[in-house]
Amino acid sequence: MDDTDRILDAVGPRLRALRQVRSVTLADLSADTGISVSTLSRLESGQRKPNLELLLPLARAYGVPLDELVGAPPTGDPRIHLKPVTHGGRTIVPLTRRPGGIQAYKQVLPGVTRPQVPDLRVHEGYEWLYVLDGRLRLVLGERDLVLTPGEVAEFDTRLPHWFGAAGPEPVEFLGLFGRQGERAHIRARSAGE
Repeated sequence: MDDTDRILDAVGPRLRALRQVRSVTLADLSADTGISVSTLSRLESGQRKPNLELLLPLARAYGVPLDELVGAPPTGDPRIHLKPVTHGGRTIVPLTRRPGGIQAYKQVLPGVTRPQVPDLRVHEGYEWLYVLDGRLRLVLGERDLVLTPGEVAEFDTRLPHWFGAAGPEPVEFLGLFGRQGERAHIRARSAGE
């Protein structure tokens, strides 16, 4: 007996148990699904092999995903587990893993007890920053700004820039970076639009 036969053989008892737990009769289930009572009975007893034409209406009637009816194996963990990188007290958590295009990341910068001397840099690209917690000092050319939670900055990285914590508490922010100058645009609409 192969895996497919084992999976199909287990459907009948699973259908019967689901129906009994919900206190549904074969006649009621037949009325909900359009499947005859005799076909439902043969499915539950294993005398009839299940197919999609039978399983889809049953999944709808029970309000469960199809894979729950057939006992499909789990498909794996959909979460992305990217490794944080710590360098010079800064922790960078990449949030995307595809090469090229816009890269997303979260950064956590340690707090500082005295003002830092910015080391301004330039490079190709475009950057978008959103402060989650703490205060972020952002130097853009001649401007020296402090961003607080909820504030956003967007700039061309060919402009000399630097960022760091603006005080003794750490700062956390999200960033989007596009090497080829891709821009992240946020558009807000009023409720009436």
